[in-house]
Amino acid sequence: MSVRHDRSHSVDRRVRVQGKPVDSYPALPPEAERGSVRRITVVGEGILSRPCQEVTDFGSPELSALIDDMFLTMHVADGAGLAANQIGVDLRLFVYDCPDDYGIRHVGHIINPILDLPDPGSRRLVDEFEGCLSVPGATMAVLRTDRAVVRGLDKGGNSLAIEGTGYFARCLQHESDHLFGHTYLDRLSKRDRKDALRQMADHREDVFARRAVKAAHLGR
Repeated sequence: MSVRHDRSHSVDRRVRVQGKPVDSYPALPPEAERGSVRRITVVGEGILSRPCQEVTDFGSPELSALIDDMFLTMHVADGAGLAANQIGVDLRLFVYDCPDDYGIRHVGHIINPILDLPDPGSRRLVDEFEGCLSVPGATMAVLRTDRAVVRGLDKGGNSLAIEGTGYFARCLQHESDHLFGHTYLDRLSKRDRKDALRQMADHREDVFARRAVKAAHLGR
């Protein structure tokens, strides 16, 4: 998912890591410091349109390295969230570094997530603009609930429950969609989908160029 606004380069004072509050956290997460940049898949590639496989191998160096690479790739692309199939890996996993509407930064990863939305009678739907790193250069209004919870596991196999409101709730829903083989384009009318694809065609090369510049700046 594309970030709604530029992430500050200062150290955050209001941040939750894996759902738990911490006093401070660096702008570039430690995972990203260890990671390598991967190519981000683009809508139309098959891996984005089929459900991902569950992760079964916890605590492995390979899983940790994948998460590190996802964090750096997300950072270079100025993203708020990134699913594994967006870097061509067929696994139920996403990472996030996303603000909510109260200015709290949420950072972490979740594996084999299950999305839990409020009951229809108590949910509030919000129609706001949304972007996707796999639909580079396009943004469209997408209807989402203003609250969401994902339940899953961390890389060590420990249980997690991550709750989001506002923009962070939108991020959790967006990334969960990816793991079922859907992009936000699937939630649009045919007319709006064509508009998004037109935006992508017009702007994708500029987006790719910005990513390359940022990766070079980081020496990656």
